[in-house]
Amino acid sequence: MPSNQVDLIASYWTIAGDTYPGAQSEISPYTLQERAEAASKAGWRGMGLVYSDIVHSIEKLGLPTVRQIFQDNGMKHLEVEFLIDWHLACERRSVSDRMCKELLDIAADVGATRLKCAAGLFEEGDVDVPLMRDSFAILCDKAAEYNVNVAIEFLPFSSVNTIDKALAVSEGVRPNGGLMVDSWHIARGGMGFDEISKIPLELIKGVEIDDADLALVGDVFNDSTHHRKCCGEGQLDLPHFVQAILDTGYRGPWGVELISAELRKLPLDVVAKRAFDSTMAQFVHARF
Repeated sequence: MPSNQVDLIASYWTIAGDTYPGAQSEISPYTLQERAEAASKAGWRGMGLVYSDIVHSIEKLGLPTVRQIFQDNGMKHLEVEFLIDWHLACERRSVSDRMCKELLDIAADVGATRLKCAAGLFEEGDVDVPLMRDSFAILCDKAAEYNVNVAIEFLPFSSVNTIDKALAVSEGVRPNGGLMVDSWHIARGGMGFDEISKIPLELIKGVEIDDADLALVGDVFNDSTHHRKCCGEGQLDLPHFVQAILDTGYRGPWGVELISAELRKLPLDVVAKRAFDSTMAQFVHARF
């Protein structure tokens, strides 16, 4: 599988323009068609869809048009996000369950095959592993009805913030449940890329790659939200990350999640091309 056969997914924030997670509005200032066309022109073969934006696009354009946009631009890998609070036993769980249903309905409508979620977002302390495993099983069963995989992101600002904790929560739960393995999360979580070898291939439900400087800018959430870098423009050893992923046997698409105050101000075509080219360069010396 040479690098020219690697499919890249433009995660939502990479080409969303001037918005970011937790902004007053997470809806892109660019139309869905503008983003899909820019992505296709640059070489991307998939896109990420955030709840508020895809709902807005469907309401504005209608489902047939949304589907046609993806089809016309060769977007064959689609993912929906971002689900939180699915493990709680309170009103926030009810809100999460409603969003889960909507996200899965959207996934079925547009052909998305992956649901991204956090596990214990902004929670501290020990993880109730049995409770979270039970809740994850319920979530995966819901998604299985839609032929959707569920990928936990082990974020450094969540209670499930390491590979070991993520494995404890997800391993052996359901065939369609697993992990999103992100270079930024691993590095900012204090782990090394060699730890990727702990993850069984069947648990890798997605991969994301982006760069960072070694020093944080502000706290870890601020750094995550505003200071990620294009591949090769930071200080992470991304060829090592790529090889560690390939050595597991993974041969699926690679997401690129660039959440950057600098990049989101640039023209859409410029960002789409720069992000794509810089990522593909990380595969030049990879052993497939």
